Amino acid sequence: MSNPQPPHPLHALYVEHHGWLRLWLQRRLRCPHQAADLAHDTFLRLLPKAQTLRIEEPRAFLTTLAQRVLYSFWRRRELEQAYLQALAVSCSDEMACSAETLAAVREALAVLDQHLGALPPKVRQAFLLSRLEGLTYPDIARHMGMSLATIERYMRQALLHLALQEAQVVP
Repeated sequence: MSNPQPPHPLHALYVEHHGWLRLWLQRRLRCPHQAADLAHDTFLRLLPKAQTLRIEEPRAFLTTLAQRVLYSFWRRRELEQAYLQALAVSCSDEMACSAETLAAVREALAVLDQHLGALPPKVRQAFLLSRLEGLTYPDIARHMGMSLATIERYMRQALLHLALQEAQVVP
């Protein structure tokens, strides 16, 4: 007779809190399907650390993690919208963008989002303010309350990181 497998360390956490987390996300997103996806993504982020994870306040912990997932989702969605708008402007009426082109753009955006996600938050913010919002370095410095030299350093860091990622020097 075989012994049943012990439940996964996250099983009880998932069973007890998934419904609550999904509803918490749904209140913020106003979309039950997206809330379900992000609740799932929140628990997926726990998998690599499941064996060593010690959670004293599960809802507080899940709320913090879900806020990070939600922030990433919003950032990715804003980035995607900005690129799709730019793509729409570049596609003339005669040359409608194909589904393949849109899929390729979305895939490229996912890769870019992953690369940007590896940057420190302030470096990423400075880069996005420059590239998406079109702010000048002095404007970014004023907006972020930092020196111009710091913003220049952040931009060098972001551009170098993205160039190395593009060249696949950095894994």
